[in-house]
Parts: sequence; C-alpha cells; structure tokens
Amino acid sequence: MLTESQRVKFEAYRSASSGSGRSRLAKLFDNGAFTEVNAGVKRDGELTGVITAYGYVDGSLVYAFSQDKTVKGGAVSADHAEKICKVLELASRTGAPVVGIYDSNGAFIDDGAGALKAYSDILTQINNLSGVVPQISVVAGTCAGSAAMAACSADIVIITDEGELYTDPNCVKKGKEAVENGTAAIYAKDDAEAMEEVKKLVSMLPDNNISVAPMFEFDVPTGSASGAANDIAKAVADTGSIVELSDSFGTSSYTAFATIGGSVVGIAAANKKEGKLSSDDCSKLARFVRTCDAFTVPVVTFIDTEGFSPETGVRDMAKLANAYAEATTLKISVVTGKAYGAAMSALGSGNADVTYAYPEAVISPLAPETAVEFLWHDKLKGAKDLAAERTKLAAQYAEENASAFDAAEKGCVDDIITADEAREKILAALEAMSGKRMNKRLPKKHSNMPF
Repeated sequence: MLTESQRVKFEAYRSASSGSGRSRLAKLFDNGAFTEVNAGVKRDGELTGVITAYGYVDGSLVYAFSQDKTVKGGAVSADHAEKICKVLELASRTGAPVVGIYDSNGAFIDDGAGALKAYSDILTQINNLSGVVPQISVVAGTCAGSAAMAACSADIVIITDEGELYTDPNCVKKGKEAVENGTAAIYAKDDAEAMEEVKKLVSMLPDNNISVAPMFEFDVPTGSASGAANDIAKAVADTGSIVELSDSFGTSSYTAFATIGGSVVGIAAANKKEGKLSSDDCSKLARFVRTCDAFTVPVVTFIDTEGFSPETGVRDMAKLANAYAEATTLKISVVTGKAYGAAMSALGSGNADVTYAYPEAVISPLAPETAVEFLWHDKLKGAKDLAAERTKLAAQYAEENASAFDAAEKGCVDDIITADEAREKILAALEAMSGKRMNKRLPKKHSNMPF
C-alpha cells in the first residue's frame, strides 16, 4: 500500500514528461505503447529534454529517442546524452533498429566543454552502431551543429516541414530543401507522415546485419520494364512496395527499397531524367549501395546512361566505383539502353553476380559518335552533310561493335532478355542466389577510397 506521499510522487512522476516528444513516440510504436528508459532522470529538478524508450513497430522491437524543445529547449546536456547513449547501447546488445527524433535548440551551454563531450559521446555511439542495426533519423524540428552531424550519420534521414538542418545559422535547410541538396532522403509534411515512413522502412529492413529481411505477401505488377527508372521499378517490383529515397537529389539516378516476389531489394538506376551522371548522382548511388550492402539487401541496378557529365569529379566517380566493388551483397545488373565508358565500369556490371541486357542495349567504352571520330574518321571524309554521316556511322558502329549481342559474345553479359521478361529473370536470379556467400577478400581494416 502506497503512502499518501508516495502516491503523490508517483502520480507526479507519471505525468511529468513532456508533450511533443511523447506524442511522436506514440505515433511510432504499435498502439502508441512504449516503455521508457531512464524516465526519471532530472537536472536541477527538471526532466531532461529527451524521452528514450523501446517498443514494437509492426511487431518488431525498436529502440528510439525523441528530443523535446518544450523541456529546456531540448538542450543536450551530459544527462541528456547519457539517456540517448543507453538506448543505443541496448540496441547494440539486442540487435534492434534505432529511430532518433531530433528537435533541440542545441547544447546545454551551462555545461561548457561538457556539452561538447556529450555530443561526442552520442556521435561515437551512433557511428559504432552504424552498419550493425538500421538507424533512421527523423528531423522534426531544429537540428543544428553537432546534432545535425548525429542525425545525418544515420542510414536514412527523414525531415518534416518543420524540420531544419544546419551547422551554420546562415545556411539553414528546411523540409524539402534538405532533400533537394541530398542531406535528407525522405520529406514528410508532418510528424504523422514521418512516422508512417519510418514504419515502412523498419518493416522492410533486417533487424540487424546478421538477420535476414522479412518476406512479404505481394501482388504481381503489370506493364513492361521500359522507359524512365520509376516506370521500370513499378513494372519489376511488387505492386505498392516501392519506397523511393532522395527523389529530388541526383536527377540522373534513382534509388528505392522495394520487394520482388516478396523479397526485399534495393533498386538503383542510372536513367532518371538526364543522360549523364553528376557528382550528386555518384554520392546518391554510392550511399544507397553501401546501405544495402551493410544489411545484405540485394541490389538490382538498371543502367541507361551516356556516362559522367563533364563537371563530375573523378573523386566522386571513384567513390561510386568503390561502393559497388566493395559490396558483397547479391548484385544484379540490367542494361536497358546506353552503357558508355567509365560509368558502366563504375556501376559494377563487371563484378555483378548476374548481368542482363536488353536487345536494344548499346554497350561501349566510348559513345558511338566519339568512337566514329577515333576509329572511322576516314569514312567521314568527303561527306556532304557531316552531321548526318556521323549519325549514320554511329548507328552502324553501335549495331556492329557495341550491341548487346557483341557484349554477350565477349562474356560481358550473361543473357539477353526483353523488357517483358525482366521481372521473371530478376526473380529467378534472386531465388537462385539467395544463399550467396561473402566473397573472399584480402585481410584489412577497411578500404581507404575517397568519401
């Protein structure tokens, strides 16, 4: 039996936590139910501006923390950081995903250098956990300075209309702006929509790096896998399963999680809007492939690109090539159109487990027009209409020297398929190679390629 004093304290304890931090967690967890961790931690008689908890999302265990500006502005102090670090540590012990919800005015200035250590502790824990369990950040309010680094260290960043990311007050990126510059991967108009996006991702990704992704019931799509990247994805992926990432960053590439035959895959494509890959496209694709590889999610890449744009830095090209070459997850490449030069090499077709090509594909170390200038320049001499003759010869070169059939003869392509067969062939490869083992690699700590 509680004494009156104990009862009063207990009721105060249960009712003392803040509003937005708790309400966001309620939107995340099944039935709004969760268990708090270190719920009673206080400083100067007031609760810290973060709620840490665990609960279930679609039946799977998930750890989360939710900052709250209504308590001390959500200021990050030593005790605030300790709470976050504890749920990160619990996630590492249990192999469960972590969702971080950011909404804080910044460091607790009264802590002085201690505030810097607090952020350092959070960053260390997040980065130690990277690649072990999926981490998803939701920027639901202010996320500045070191907090912005912490949020962007997650595998996937979601930002709401109220969210703002920056390290310099003069360069604030809000909502859609953060997606357009590649800082965030998904835009959500409000907290409720953001939590729905989190739920989709948590349900699709494996719990950790030694778990397998769940299987789903599915509806077979209709249509032919041709045209723009999003149209190809819709024709190959199970109906309604696509979760696109970074849709307004890197206009010549496409990245999305989806299911094919109920199995989770990452779909990457180099054929979205423009003809050549930019530095943004390289960063977008490399980041996505590394995320898939960390959790052994197969990557299906559709290739239709004229190469890299002149402005693309070699460092960014190398970053893309390294991401594909280092990935040991199952890789399937499909050349649907143009595949020219270094871009074809960087996109991993050479080290893919299976490479398909459409009959109309053109696979060449040089663009056919350029190849004509180098190899068939004599045939251009005396042409009355130089441009027309160059176009004619380029088409001839593509047909005779750079066709999918020529690539198949040289062993660069495993099979030539039609757009109507793409889903069936990819599904067969996924099923046949689901037990792929990691390739033997030379012993090392990690690669040291440019990032």
